Amino acid sequence: MADASEASRSGPSLEPITRRVVERLAAAGAAFDRRHGASRPKAGRKKPLATLAGNAAADTARRRERACLRSVFLELGDAHRRYRMQTGRSGTPALREAAHAFKREPSVDSLVPVVAFLDELGILAW
Repeated sequence: MADASEASRSGPSLEPITRRVVERLAAAGAAFDRRHGASRPKAGRKKPLATLAGNAAADTARRRERACLRSVFLELGDAHRRYRMQTGRSGTPALREAAHAFKREPSVDSLVPVVAFLDELGILAW
C-alpha cells in the first residue's frame, strides 16, 4: 500500500500539468480536425460501407489521438531545443528518459512528465 500513498502524494502536484496537457491536446485536436476536414468537399467524399464504419471511426480516432500527442511532443522538443541553444545547457538524463518513455508508449500519462520537466525550466508558453 505504500505505492498507493506515494501516488496520491505525487498525483495532486501533477494534476494542474495534466489539465494543461489535456487542454493543449484539445487545441491540437481542433487543428487536426481543421486540416483533415477541409481536404475535400463533403459531396466528393466516399461514404464507408456500413460494416466498415465502426472500424474506420475507431481507427480514425486512434490516428487523431496519436497525431495530436505527436504534435504536442514535437512542439515541446522545439521549445527545449531553443532553450538549450539560448542557455548553452545540455539535456538532462531524466528528461531524456521521460522522452524515451513517451516514444515507447505515447499517451497523456507519458507526456505529463516531459511537460513537468519543461515547466520547471520555465520554457512553456502555455
